[in-house]
Amino acid sequence: MSVDDITAEGGPRERILAATAKLLAEGGEEAVSTRAVGAAAGVQAPTIYRLFGDKQGLLDAAAAEGFAAYLSDKTELAFTDDPVADLRAGWDLHLDFGLANPALYLLMFGRRRPGTVPPPAAVAGYEVLATHIRRIAEAGRLRVTEERAAQLVHAAGSGATLALLAQPAEQRDREVSALAREAVIAAITTDAPAAQAPGAAGAAVALRAALPETTALTEAERTLLREWLDRIARH
Repeated sequence: MSVDDITAEGGPRERILAATAKLLAEGGEEAVSTRAVGAAAGVQAPTIYRLFGDKQGLLDAAAAEGFAAYLSDKTELAFTDDPVADLRAGWDLHLDFGLANPALYLLMFGRRRPGTVPPPAAVAGYEVLATHIRRIAEAGRLRVTEERAAQLVHAAGSGATLALLAQPAEQRDREVSALAREAVIAAITTDAPAAQAPGAAGAAVALRAALPETTALTEAERTLLREWLDRIARH
């Protein structure tokens, strides 16, 4: 699916988002202006400002809409009994999304400045990733903390996608992404449940994943235990 599939039907908001998605796909972020969007959507500039605030608000909304539409079209990628295989499938889905929607992907992941708040679409993508990591931890197969695993997968996955997007389409080697994926998976997971392996770190990671389901502790006690388990896992 591409951002062109976002419907242009409905009210002004839907038409504006559809026009923005089309301009992004055809000419990148530079092609998006309130005048161009207004002309394509059949609305006046004040309507755009009223609904989205400014151009950045419009771009953030278009990115979130495009990403949501893409995820909703991928319901066949339901969770299986193998959370590591699901992470692998999620990585490939992320790559496919980036290569199919380069301008939108760059808007989500390639325009960040240090200290700025990430766009809503990027936050949603990271939450999907965190869910994959949590399931691996719950299965006892995570060898590092959830936070470190998520950061590593996010950095390597988005980095590989951005690197491929920087190359001409005919020169892109998807195997580069696959090699990066397998290297990261090997670094953060174990073949067997970590709790069955010697050492306290694996057991700490597995127990940390189960804490949200624990009712025998108060919230303060869970917070303290979480800190202790993270410290054990890191060492």
